[in-house]
Amino acid sequence: MKTEVRDEIKTLLIETVRAKLENYNPETEYMPFHHRLIGRDKYAIFSFIQSINTTFGMSIWEQTAEILAKGAGFTVKRQVDVLNGELRPCRSRKKAERWIFAEMMRFIDGYMEELLSGLRDADKEYELRTLRSLRKGKTLNVAKDCADLYILTPDGSEYFIDITSVKPNKKEFKAMKRKLLIWQAIRISGNPDIHVEGRLAVPYNPYHPQPYERWTLKGLYDLAHGEVMVGEEFWNFVAGAEVYGDLLDVFSEVGEILRPEIDKFFARFRG
Repeated sequence: MKTEVRDEIKTLLIETVRAKLENYNPETEYMPFHHRLIGRDKYAIFSFIQSINTTFGMSIWEQTAEILAKGAGFTVKRQVDVLNGELRPCRSRKKAERWIFAEMMRFIDGYMEELLSGLRDADKEYELRTLRSLRKGKTLNVAKDCADLYILTPDGSEYFIDITSVKPNKKEFKAMKRKLLIWQAIRISGNPDIHVEGRLAVPYNPYHPQPYERWTLKGLYDLAHGEVMVGEEFWNFVAGAEVYGDLLDVFSEVGEILRPEIDKFFARFRG
């Protein structure tokens, strides 16, 4: 990992945690049973960790991925509206074209039924080839659904990435798969020659050292072609290099820097 990339991630983490400490205020200050059972300071730390987990899910993962991708020389955007033409920030309120061919939607509906019933296993190449063949006939508008991360590589390949929680349920996995298909259909509808992929990213493997084998993944995603990237695979992909070990080291370094501040802060909850 480049020194400047490492330093930028360290700064992000330090500033984020310090801001959390500065603004931390437990939602419920008086919990007599919990405090007596595990200690007021321990419960305060637990509450703080929950808040940090929310921040990781909402911004830290995206910002870290953005820093790594920029360091690799990729074009990268966070929270992007997936459109037929020029992409815009998700927060943009300007009118935008977001449509697909009706035949594509019919294919997606039927394909999802086949995947969920086990009649077919996901095949990324088949999906993209079929979507390209269906650029004809009537069109229909689709609802706004923003990607957490957009990456454009030097060879012109586009990747729209949904960063999810580490243990999505079956309903969530189903919705995310459909979302990836529609993102691809939108871009192909606007440009048949575009190289586009929708991907799902899981920031880390909660089952480590065992492989990430959620039963809900079976057959629904094309794992052989990287449609789901877990932990190391995701971070190395956005960085364009094997940086996972270095990234963990950065988090460790920041932990050592902040530990005295964190310990001092939570000491006031003792007693």
